[in-house]
Amino acid sequence: MPKSPPYSPEFRREAVQLLRSSGRSIPRFAKEPGVSHQPLRNWASQRDGAERRADRLSRVSRDRLRR
Repeated sequence: MPKSPPYSPEFRREAVQLLRSSGRSIPRFAKEPGVSHQPLRNWASQRDGAERRADRLSRVSRDRLRR
């Protein structure tokens, strides 16, 4: 049986939001929720990529609407 991820998507999303609003570095912030810095870095990177893709899609949609 596949193993479920140790942290829920909600936990990951909230951790990244708190990281961004804290203004602290990833290693310093990671101690607070008890997560090692590498998973937190990965989650933030994944979130950044998803936001860039969403922004790109929004721009394409706006361009299509203008036409």
